[in-house]
Formats: sequence, C-alpha cells, structure tokens
Amino acid sequence: MYGVCGCCGALRPRYKRLVDNIFPEDPEDGLVKANMEKLTFYALSAPEKLDRIGAYLSERLSRDVARHRYGYVCIAMEALDQLLMACHCQSINLFVESFLKMVRKLLEADKPNLQILGTNSFVKFANIEEDTPSYHRSYDFFVSRFSEMCHSSFEDPDIRTKIRMAGIKGLQGVVRKTVNDELQANIWDPQHMDKIVPSLLFNLQSGEGTESRSPSPLQASKKEKESPAELTERCFRELLGRAAYGNIKNAVTPVLMHLDNHSLWEGKTFAVRCFKIIMYSIQSQHSHLVIQQLLGHLDANSKSSATVRAGIVEVLLEAAAIAASGSVGPTVLEVFNTLLRHLRLSVDYELTGSYDCTNIGTKIIKEHEERQLQEAVIRTIGSFANTLPTYQRSEVMLFIMGKIPIPGMHPTLPSTGSGPEVNRMIQVMLLKSLRQVTCGFQTTNMLTALPNSFLDPLLSFALLEDAEIRLLVLEILVSLIDRHDNLPKFSTISIISDISVLKLKVDKCSRQDNLFMKKHAQHLYRHIYLCSKEQSSVQPHFEKLYSLLALISMELANEEVVVDLIRVALALQDLALSCEEMLPVYNRCAVHALSSAYLNLISQLTTVPAFCQHVHEVIEMRQKESPYLLPEDVFIENPKIPKTLENLEGELLFQQAKITEVLGGSGYNTERLATPYVPQFTDEDRLSKRKSIGETISLQVEVESRNSPEKEERTPAEEITFETLKNAIVDSVGVEEQEKERRRQVVEKFQKAPFEEIAAHCGARATMLQSKLNQIFEITIRPPPSPSGTITSSYGQTQSRSVPVYEMKFPDLCVY
Repeated sequence: MYGVCGCCGALRPRYKRLVDNIFPEDPEDGLVKANMEKLTFYALSAPEKLDRIGAYLSERLSRDVARHRYGYVCIAMEALDQLLMACHCQSINLFVESFLKMVRKLLEADKPNLQILGTNSFVKFANIEEDTPSYHRSYDFFVSRFSEMCHSSFEDPDIRTKIRMAGIKGLQGVVRKTVNDELQANIWDPQHMDKIVPSLLFNLQSGEGTESRSPSPLQASKKEKESPAELTERCFRELLGRAAYGNIKNAVTPVLMHLDNHSLWEGKTFAVRCFKIIMYSIQSQHSHLVIQQLLGHLDANSKSSATVRAGIVEVLLEAAAIAASGSVGPTVLEVFNTLLRHLRLSVDYELTGSYDCTNIGTKIIKEHEERQLQEAVIRTIGSFANTLPTYQRSEVMLFIMGKIPIPGMHPTLPSTGSGPEVNRMIQVMLLKSLRQVTCGFQTTNMLTALPNSFLDPLLSFALLEDAEIRLLVLEILVSLIDRHDNLPKFSTISIISDISVLKLKVDKCSRQDNLFMKKHAQHLYRHIYLCSKEQSSVQPHFEKLYSLLALISMELANEEVVVDLIRVALALQDLALSCEEMLPVYNRCAVHALSSAYLNLISQLTTVPAFCQHVHEVIEMRQKESPYLLPEDVFIENPKIPKTLENLEGELLFQQAKITEVLGGSGYNTERLATPYVPQFTDEDRLSKRKSIGETISLQVEVESRNSPEKEERTPAEEITFETLKNAIVDSVGVEEQEKERRRQVVEKFQKAPFEEIAAHCGARATMLQSKLNQIFEITIRPPPSPSGTITSSYGQTQSRSVPVYEMKFPDLCVY
C-alpha cells in the first residue's frame, strides 16, 4: 500500500513536489528554506511553470483556510511573497492573478490576523515595479475591502487599530500600484475616490489634537507609525501629491462632502487641518483649482447656517494664505465677486432676520453669527488681495468701489430688504473690505494706481454724516498714502519735541507724486477741512486726520504742498475760533489740538528755526494758560476741557502773518502763505463720478468765451507800468475770487436752467460758429480764373467772372 502511494507520488509534476516540500510537518517550524530556494531556482529556470506554481499554491492555501490550518496559510503567503520578489519575467501576470486571488481569500476571512496577513502581502506586491503591463487586472474589490477595514469597529481597541492601519496601508498600496499605470482602472474616478478619501478622513479625524505638519514633513518615528492618524496623513499627502491637473476636482469633492455630511464646517479646526494638508500636498500651480471648488461650495451653501458658511470662509482664508500668488488663478475678479456677493447676502439675512430654506422652511437668523461671518469674509478678501501684484490690487479696489451703493451715483443693488439701513450696512461692509485690500498697498505711481474713478467716490463718502463711514474713508486714505510704514508712528496725536526719535522714512517727492498732488491736492485739503468741522467727529477721526496730514507731508510734499498744508492747519485754527459753525466745545478744543500737533510736526520737517521757535512759543504758552488746546489734555479717556471756549487771542494762537514772514525769508511763497485757505465748494457735493453734460458744455463755453478773438479785439492794449503791477499784486486775490464766482455761475446755469434755454444758447453759438466758417471759406476759396477776363463792379472793384466750362475759350495748345 505504501509502495503504491510512493509510486504515485513520484509521478506527480515536479513543481507540485517542490511546492509540497516547502511545507514542514509541523507548521510552527516555519518555511523550509532549503526547499524554498530549490522552488525559487526552478521558477527562475522555467518561468513558463510560474503560473502553475501560483495556481497550486492558491489551491493549497484555500484548502488550509477552509480547514483552519492557519500556520500553513502563513507559510504559503511567505512563499508567494518570495516568489513574487524574485521573478520579473513575462509570465508574472498569470502568477499575479493567483497571488491576488489568495490575497482576496484572506481579506474575505473573518479572522483579523488573516486580513492583516493578506494586506501586508498586497503592500509588498504594490511596491514591486512590474516589467510587463497588465490589461485585465481589476482592483475594485481591494478598494472596497480596504475602505471597509478603515472603518473597522472591532471590539478589542488594539485589534481595531491594527485592522484600520492595515486598511490604510492597503489603500496606499492600491494608489501606488494604479496611479501611474495608464492601463489600470483609473483610481481617480469618483467611484473610487468616494471610498478612499472618506476612509482616510475618518481615521484622520480619530486622531484629533495632532497638528498638520509642514509642507515637507520629516520621516516619522516608530511611535508615529503606530498611530492611524499619522499614517493616514502620510497616505493622504501621497495621494494628493500624485494628483494631476484634471484629477484635483475628483480628489477634493469627497472632502467637501465628508465635511458636509458630518457637520465638520462649524468646528472649523478639522476642516482647516484637512485643507492645510491639501494645499501643502498638491502641486502649487494647481492651488487655484482648490480655491475655485471652495468658492463653488460656498455658493452651494448660500442658505446654510451662518456657522457653516463662516467655516467655509475660514478655510478659504487659510488656503489663500498657503497658496500665495497661485491662489486666485486666472479669474481674479470672479473670486472677489463671489465673496462680495456672500457679504451682501449676509447683510440681507441679518436685517431681515430670516430666509427661506428649501428643505426646512423658514430659518431664523442669529445676528451675532452673521456678524462673525461678515468679519470672516472681510478678512478673507484681504488675504486674497495680499497675494496680488499692485496692478491687480488696483483693479480689485476699483471693482469693490463699483459695488458700493452711493446716493446720486448709481442705483442701489437689488436686495430683499432694500432701504436706507440696507444701503448703510452695505456701504460699511464694502468699505471695510476695501480697507482690508488697501492694507500694505504700495505703489510708485499714485496717479495710475488711484484714478479719478476711484478717488472721487471714495472722497465723496467723507462728506456723509455717518461717523463710521467717514472714519473708514480716512483709514483707507491713510493706508493708500503710507508707503514707507510711517503710520504706526502717528497712531496717536501728541506734541513731539524732537521728531528725530521717530526715525521717519522720508524720500524725495517724485515727478509722479507731484502730478498726483497737482491734480488731487485741493480735493484732499477740502475733505480734511470738512471732516474736521463735522460735529459727530470723535477722537479716532481726529487721530486719522492727523495721520493723514502727517503722511501727506512725508510722502507727497513739495514746497507748494507744504505751504498749502500750513494754510490748511491755520484754517483749522480759524474754524475752531469761529462761532458760526456752532461746534461743541470738545470739537473746538480737538481742532485746536490737531492744528497745534500738526504745526509742531511740519515746523520740524521744514527745518526753519524761526518757524520752529514761533510754534514752540505758542505751545509753551498753551501749556501754561490753556492746556485744553493741546492734544495731551483733549485726546484722553476723560478730556480736561472747559465749559466754554472764549477770549482766545494773542500768544495762544499761531499767527499767519508771523509764519508768512519767517517762511518768506527761507524762500517760500509769501503771497500764497498770506492768503487764508478757503475750501473750494464744487460740484462734488452731488457725489457724482463724472461731470454732467451741462457742466461739460459750460466748461466748453467758458473756454471759448475766454479765447474768443472778438474779445481780444475789444480789449484795448494796456500800458504796463509800476502802478499796474502793484495793483495786479494787491487785487490778485479779489480777481481770483471773482473768477471762481463767475465759473460757478456758469456751471450752475447749465445745471439748473431749463433744457429749452440751454438748447437755444447752444444753437445760437452753433449759428455764430457757422457764420464764421462761411466767412473763412469765402476768403480762402475763390472761383477759378476765367479766360474771358475780369469784370468791374459798380463800385470800381475788379471781380472775377465765373464762365461755364463749355463757353470758355482755351488756347490751341491746351486742346487735343
């Protein structure tokens, strides 16, 4: 009997005998290494037998699993691993099919140890680079099974952790095996990503308290490798790092869905951590794709709770800071348009108190949550703006300015609760956004960076009665002008005895700055003056006015500007002395303090000793007799001001004549210094961006009337004498005021006069112009000379007679 069995055993194929010989009688002894070497050598010598070896090993493993002989199962898997590592021939594909079949058998088993064993073998296989492609291999089962293992809920926590880590390693192996092989099933398809990404996020969330690491994490220690959260993060980073341009959306969408389904936006911490990992792991040139997906998700959640929207905006804020210049991408204004739209929606929700939600009906709004959302949106707008170059930031500033509802300029944007309060809230929020954008804004050419279409409406807000809006405008102006970071040194108003301690950065005024001031200086002075006389102005307003005056002196001042700024400061002193404006006592003291602090600064900047001495004497006198006229007693928590403000004269005031005299000796324009500053009340009060048609016509008429040749003819030549020059100097101020008044009347006429009257006036001028043109044509265009000669008029003048061509007599030489 035994002999027959031995004879049959000898007839078995050699590969089966070699496979059988690697299994010892006692599985605890482990793999028989000597026989394993023989099997490996045989497989390398006869690669065509490799698939049969794999099939037979698979058959034995299935039988051992069914009989619960787990020792032999481990030996079979070890043998398969060694064969797989040793053999890279063309027949490897058929062997791999048997190998994957055995791994699948282990993963389907109920025993955790078998699942972990199968996973470890699959990970070893995933790290092998195959020499030959595979056209028919599928990994769908492995993606599903490894994802399921990632969500294991085994009772024993240690075993549960091991199963989850095995699932994570398995997914990592699937990604490595398929991501770079075009012949494999596309792992980036939504059907796979919807399983892989949530499984990773589930384990990442279980390790709360660990912070996201730097963009290039160091090699983790053994202790970290035992943590599912750390292993998950490394796997997630590897997955995202392999994502190409077209795969970013499929990788990020499951993240958004996971955060939605588990209400993780409200906590913000985990959502921010996830997107930090994403932004640090993907290629930098793809950053804007993630930003666009977040913006689209924000649109999709426009009717979600304020905490959810705020969470998405906070994630946007962090993502933009990481992505830097690549965060906005090609659609710059679309990013800001989306954020501004949600800012507007939040304001509407706050004012109406509720909104209609398709799923749960009417939802009540919590005002403080909407305020938090609005602040988050404003910070995010600033964060995006900081990533832009100067020219694009200028475009964004113009874009935001165009969104602000301005009375008389363009109609209010549509709103669910349109009204004055809505307009005011929108103005405040958009101006705050604009302030955030202008923080750190630096440009070498103010004229091109801040065109009229931006400055005119911005300055118009300085005329509104709303104190908060005026303060925002002043803060924006200060941010725009401060290009050398001098603003922190002027954050408070005080009398500085020696400004050298401030270490101010002052550059010579450039040609572009001179052009900018030549064009806009009078508007700036006017708004500074008018803001100072507003009764609702408080300490922050005066501090920003002081900063604005100081920064103009540092950044944009030439000799003419310095003279005008001194005139404005003296005009502010006169404003505080005047009783006609009916200013409260506090405001009058504050304006006095503002004027004294600025004159103290500008006197030291001009470095004219006599000017500095005069300012110092007045300040000393005020410190002795009227300290309530200085900032140290006014701009404090409890201002020390009197009940009334009277009898201020003499040495307590800065004298314009004295200042003119001392500065005139240093070469400054004494005539201009001696002229009191009077703000130009122009058509700007209408808060209009552009001039009306009537104003344009009136300016044309004015220019024509001044340049008319008839006017020049009527004006007799005047002999220039010493008395003429003297009278011209004395009367120049009056003539200038008369000219301004005449221009104002012309503008007013074309704005207020009936249309018929304006049309008749323009028609008359057009008729006069046509008559002049006819005279010119008669002089310059004469009829051709007639061969028949000339005729004599009744007045004795010779005239050319026009003869028809057919009656003309031409010389013979001219006819052919």
